[in-house]
Amino acid sequence: MTDTATLAGLEDPATLTDLLRLAGSPGFDRIQDQIRRTGGCSDPIHLQGSTVTRDRTTGRILHRYDTDTEPGGRLRIACGNRRASRCPSCAWTYAGDTYHLIRAGLVGDPAKGTPETIRDHPRVFATLTAPSFGPVHNRPGTRPCRCGQRHSEDALELGTPLDPATYDYAGAVLWNNHASELWRYFTIYLRREIARRAGLTQKEAHAQSRISFGKVAEYQKRGAVHFHAVIRFDGPEGPDSPPPAWATLDLLTDAIHAAADPERLTVDVDPAGDQPARTLAWGTQLDVRPIRAFGEGEDITEAAVASYVAKYATKAAETTGTVDRRIGNKEALTLLGVPDHPRRLIEACLDLHALYPDRKLRDWAHMLGFRGHFSTKSRRYSTTLGALRQVRADYRATQQRRSLGLPDPDDETESSTLTLAHWSYAGHGHTPGESWLAANIRQEIQLNRDTAREELPALLELEGAAT
Repeated sequence: MTDTATLAGLEDPATLTDLLRLAGSPGFDRIQDQIRRTGGCSDPIHLQGSTVTRDRTTGRILHRYDTDTEPGGRLRIACGNRRASRCPSCAWTYAGDTYHLIRAGLVGDPAKGTPETIRDHPRVFATLTAPSFGPVHNRPGTRPCRCGQRHSEDALELGTPLDPATYDYAGAVLWNNHASELWRYFTIYLRREIARRAGLTQKEAHAQSRISFGKVAEYQKRGAVHFHAVIRFDGPEGPDSPPPAWATLDLLTDAIHAAADPERLTVDVDPAGDQPARTLAWGTQLDVRPIRAFGEGEDITEAAVASYVAKYATKAAETTGTVDRRIGNKEALTLLGVPDHPRRLIEACLDLHALYPDRKLRDWAHMLGFRGHFSTKSRRYSTTLGALRQVRADYRATQQRRSLGLPDPDDETESSTLTLAHWSYAGHGHTPGESWLAANIRQEIQLNRDTAREELPALLELEGAAT
């Protein structure tokens, strides 16, 4: 391949020199194979070690592997980072797992712990936002922004304060820092509101119904975190049982609005110094929309919700202009070229660290104060990310055993095997030439996926016509 896309990046002499070195090395094909097996991971983990598979009965060695046979004596495995800014390849896998996790809790998937009858349960897609910390540049429909101009969709000033001198940067980062606690209190209040509207005690409501959710955090352009959540009514046994007759969509919607009421649900923040205490609450912009199997007017569909949540599960604060790694001091902000608004938010985290030492604002300054998990779910919503990864690992292990001619461990007619392994960490990352190879392999894989996705409807149509 010699097209322009393939040659991109070779303008750097160091990359070209290292690539020529790799191409002339005896292990070049194996290096390519390892990179391809990681999906073109941008920052693979390097391992050294060996595995030995023996027949458990006779002790005979059936297979032996040692990284001494690999180029450089190392085996590369994918880093598994969820951030698209760090590793697009691993982030794609993480987004896919999140999509299937959320979708299983909407349409049902017995293999993932939810029956197909889950579609009959009341379900909503709720968005809970932060309050205002000062007016910012925005795009209010057909009206001009408060600054008097009409901003384009990609205008750099969107989300930035009209007057940075009066913007409450301290309040913004403290809100981000406590957002996960607000969510926890919201789930507690939600159950209370449901019981009150059903005319039951909390114990009685809990005995008759369950609330399940899956949520993801997203940064607005102004740098404030907000949450998107799928919230679902279940029966007393979880997704396997239907909710009671009183557990309606309208009741769930009203309870969510009441539970997120900024006049009632607050978190008090007391500093260690002489600063005044703050009271943090949700913003007034709360959106609760029913989820349908198919779109009906303004309703949103199951597939749209799962895709939306998966998309933002791989993004973090870097979408606001900050960086995706920890910052040690303010001087680093200039070297990194962080724009003015996120820079002020980061500086606020660093300044407030001494006043709120238990909040670890300095450690999470690059996240603009937010220190929670980006995607979470209740226990009974659906399957787990760990379970999805284990299925993928088991599938690959089965393929590997078959290619080596090893017996299936689940086959009772075959002799059982015992595998002994020893691994140690040996570094991470790529050389410049390997980075170029990984980027091109990743692009090739993505192109193949996109092509397959485009051709799938036509193939299904042909299959239907044939039958």
